Amino acid sequence: MNMSIVMPAMVNNATLSIQLNTSTEAPLTDSQDNRTETLQEYNAVAPTYDWSPETQGLILSSLNYGSLLTPIPSGYVAGVFGAKYVVGAGLLISSVLNLCIPLAADAGVTILIVLRIIQGIAQVMAITSQFSIWVRWAPPLERNKLITISLSGMVMGCFIILLTGGLLSQTTGWPYVFYIFGGMGCIYSFLWFFLVYENPMNHPFISTDEKEYIMSSLTQEGHSPGWSIPIKAMIKSLPLWAILLSTFTTYWRFYIVTTYSPTYMNSVLQDNFRDTGILSAVPFLISFVSYLIGGQLVDYLFSRKILRLITIRKVFSVFGVLFPSGLLFSLHWVKFSHNITIAFLMLSSAFGSFGEIGVQINCMDIAPRYAAFLRGVSQVFSYTAGAISPTVAGYFISLDSEFGWRNTFMLSAAIDIVGLIFFLIFSQAEIQDWAKEQMDTHL
Repeated sequence: MNMSIVMPAMVNNATLSIQLNTSTEAPLTDSQDNRTETLQEYNAVAPTYDWSPETQGLILSSLNYGSLLTPIPSGYVAGVFGAKYVVGAGLLISSVLNLCIPLAADAGVTILIVLRIIQGIAQVMAITSQFSIWVRWAPPLERNKLITISLSGMVMGCFIILLTGGLLSQTTGWPYVFYIFGGMGCIYSFLWFFLVYENPMNHPFISTDEKEYIMSSLTQEGHSPGWSIPIKAMIKSLPLWAILLSTFTTYWRFYIVTTYSPTYMNSVLQDNFRDTGILSAVPFLISFVSYLIGGQLVDYLFSRKILRLITIRKVFSVFGVLFPSGLLFSLHWVKFSHNITIAFLMLSSAFGSFGEIGVQINCMDIAPRYAAFLRGVSQVFSYTAGAISPTVAGYFISLDSEFGWRNTFMLSAAIDIVGLIFFLIFSQAEIQDWAKEQMDTHL
């Protein structure tokens, strides 16, 4: 998220400033005047670059280019050998590279893109491998709550960087965004190595009763799959394909929102960079709350047998796709109102979290023994969407700055609904036969 919030500050907006002053003979409005002053402040505290919208799209999406082949081996290795060192290494490498981004930007676009590709690989190691921890730590009736608390950390991170990134860029310069959060990541990485344990049996602080409760609740789901992976059965599994396709379509929308929200507010709503950061942050705070509430609600409905688990997954998916897609698609027609646009973005994030709960945790339902590996496979689809969607959005916007945004959100809604339909038809929540026993096919 660091790059998303500082991108408007990194780009040379001289042309935009000229347009603001020459496109009409009327005097500048207060918002335009404030924005021009902000641009001048940015140019004074940090370097800027002449990057076209297509180049910006490539830089924003490059984080996902090297990620396409990494999730599967990361999830597999973490599932076999444990996630502690895989996740820790990914966190540390990504944080160190974050410190180097300002130097890479000065060196050139190619160097910057290469660095972000490597950084994306490191982040995949951390994001994908953590699912193997929950296989060993999360009792089935508490699983949704625990995993959504974990996932909510990602949107809280987005909230913090968006809230503070614009202010830091405007006061100290955009490079300090990378320095501060990269340094924090390095510190956290070392804490991870000291505090995290692979399973309850090796943890020195929890009680014996807690260890026995966790271990006994997980006995029915088996243990680590070892080196054997039922590849053929997975390829033929429609419930698995429902997760994978829905992951692709959901993250197509997710990456557009996360990477282009600051740019949309800055260029369309004419907000200054500080306000852009704050306004872009609020939807993620709402999403954070939605994650926590949604996880608690799923466990409540499931543990009390109010609804079947598959029904819960599908209902959450419907809310998590139809509402966000409809709201984003409507932005083109409500851009005249700043307040309505912000409200739509907030509601989109709130409902979007429900889609994550409906789809992303489903791999723990159908194959808990292979959860880390399947999380890696699903990440391939999500990063594929992340590699394509910002580039496509940048292309649309470069063709037509006004209707490009409309076309971007229209395409996103269409893709999202296709994934939802497939998920509603083919998804399941029971452990699949191929996840209960070892097959003959090996990886």
